Amino acid sequence: MSRSLEITILSAEDLRVNEKSIKKNTFVTVKIDGSNAVRTTRMDIDGGSYPSWNEKVIMEVPFHATFITLEVNYKAMMGINSVGVSRIPISDIVGGYVPQNQVQFLSYRLWGNKGKRNGVINFSVRVNILEISLAKGLPVAGNRSNSVATGIPINWI
Repeated sequence: MSRSLEITILSAEDLRVNEKSIKKNTFVTVKIDGSNAVRTTRMDIDGGSYPSWNEKVIMEVPFHATFITLEVNYKAMMGINSVGVSRIPISDIVGGYVPQNQVQFLSYRLWGNKGKRNGVINFSVRVNILEISLAKGLPVAGNRSNSVATGIPINWI
């Protein structure tokens, strides 16, 4: 069984750094702990402190993962700077309260590196779970027929 998250980064609100509003060039980086995968949205060039992306990313989620990290960044003349980070517990999304394949709309506070509130990020998420029934057999890789692979894994013997 494997699971993936379909995350749509919708928008952000009231983005600030050092109590000053962000002017432009914001984007979001999505990471899942326990995974090396990183996804980045396109840059919103004119949304200022209220950017919108409405961009979907799909990420595989290891079963041992505990957090999703959403980081809003902005590009300035001196490089890329962080606006704020939100660490979302996987249990908030996969906690069993929402049926699988149901879309959840969520908003979380962004926290700056000095512990200040630097805005809010809005996103939706859908958990996709793929179950493979051993009773039906596993499809043979690369074979487009209805053949079934059978056998006993070596480490079971």
